Amino acid sequence: MKFLFVGTNPENTGAATHFVALAQAMVEAGHQVSAVVYPNGLIANALAKSGVKLYLAKFRNVFDLRGYFATFKAARDLQPDWLVGNFGKEYWPLILMSRLLSVPVALFRHRTPPMGKVSGYLVPRLAQRFFAVSAHARQAYLGRGVPPQLVRVLYNPVNMEWCKPDAQRRSEILHQLGIPQDAIVLGYFGRIHHSKGIFSLLEALDGAMGQESRLHCLWLGHGPDTQQLGERIEAGTFAHRHHMLGWIDDVHPYYSAISMLAFPSIATETFGRVSVEAQAACAPVLGSNIGGVPETLSPNVTGLLLPPGNAGAWRNAILKLCEPEVREPMGVAARDFIDRHFSTRVIADEFVRILSDG
Repeated sequence: MKFLFVGTNPENTGAATHFVALAQAMVEAGHQVSAVVYPNGLIANALAKSGVKLYLAKFRNVFDLRGYFATFKAARDLQPDWLVGNFGKEYWPLILMSRLLSVPVALFRHRTPPMGKVSGYLVPRLAQRFFAVSAHARQAYLGRGVPPQLVRVLYNPVNMEWCKPDAQRRSEILHQLGIPQDAIVLGYFGRIHHSKGIFSLLEALDGAMGQESRLHCLWLGHGPDTQQLGERIEAGTFAHRHHMLGWIDDVHPYYSAISMLAFPSIATETFGRVSVEAQAACAPVLGSNIGGVPETLSPNVTGLLLPPGNAGAWRNAILKLCEPEVREPMGVAARDFIDRHFSTRVIADEFVRILSDG
């Protein structure tokens, strides 16, 4: 099949990462893919060497002719079977172009907050396929009156090769950070914001570090609470075992460095890409039992689901996964679980199946 992806969002968001991963998955599966993307943005740079033909454009809103011109040119060159969109600002332009080009459009919604009243009603009904990225998100849309038959679920695809565990890479990263080679490393990869549960995680870590001398933590990301988190770490007893690395463009190498991943959100999450990527690297996940997070792991098999914000429960769970006889079998099961449910191969096949299902 031939797909024209349209995504001119310049920002680094979960929707942008999904856009890239799905486009790459379709190429890997043998399909022909072109994309209309923002010049020199995250999406354009990520797809530059992936076999996707790129058309550069800016789509500010439904009235921005630049985006229309680029999309029509790409469609003329490719003659796509489907248009694919990921961003709200392009829903209406893609629906309009779908009618003008007589090409069906598939739209993804990555957030659970409601769209405007008109868009919330019409977009799922006018797109030939409307996708939620988790069953949790789908239920939110159904709760607003979208008919069940109009909302399909397609999870984020994960490149298993990019997330393949690498012992040499782990050793190099730990050496660079001054972390002992026998350390047990918990990773937090995400936005540094209180809604992500970072402060209750820090409390849990301090309790666990008091009982496990080999425990270290890698904090990857940035956000409005970065300074406050850093100050609390420095004021604590175990500051030397916390490593704040800030924003990392490519986090994939760091999955090999961690022994487990914490996903401690206290606010609802639509999905949880870092959870599935970490498991693909054989790192079990401690996840909040909230929103779409439970869909990303197999409880007590590839990780543990925990009450959001309960520092005591998180401390105990961290200590539990510090035991190799618990952690290591979970890591092996995690990679197999992700390969069967979230790999690019599986998601690409499921996407085509849903599109072909009249």
